[in-house]
Amino acid sequence: MTLPWGMFGENLTVEGLTEETVHIGDRFQIGSAEVMVTQPRLPCYKLGIKFGRDDILKRFLKSGLTGFYFAVISEGEVAYGDAITLVSRDEQQISVTAITQLYLQDKPDPEVLQRALKVEALPTGWRDYFLEQLAQTAS
Repeated sequence: MTLPWGMFGENLTVEGLTEETVHIGDRFQIGSAEVMVTQPRLPCYKLGIKFGRDDILKRFLKSGLTGFYFAVISEGEVAYGDAITLVSRDEQQISVTAITQLYLQDKPDPEVLQRALKVEALPTGWRDYFLEQLAQTAS
């Protein structure tokens, strides 16, 4: 299936940043703006409607190419062709892929869950979900 740029509603389409190499909490300079990675982008039921395919959610997740969200740390201007420069790495170094896998696993590794919970950039909803998962692994 041919997917044109912007098919998933992304605001930035970039090369060189992958879910496996980018960590939750990493900060980047893009143009004059500074942004921080906060969470994977996960598909919802609307994606199935848009594509008219019952299997699209599973295929999307299986691809590992979920994308990720940035929080704006410092506003600025971003233009086509601007370089994306790593400003800092989060000390826990939990990749977007690892967070997505934790979310999808039936029995996530408690050690990885604990490391993920130390990532300050992780939003409250994700944090709460991982705390529940950690509690379940302890029982």
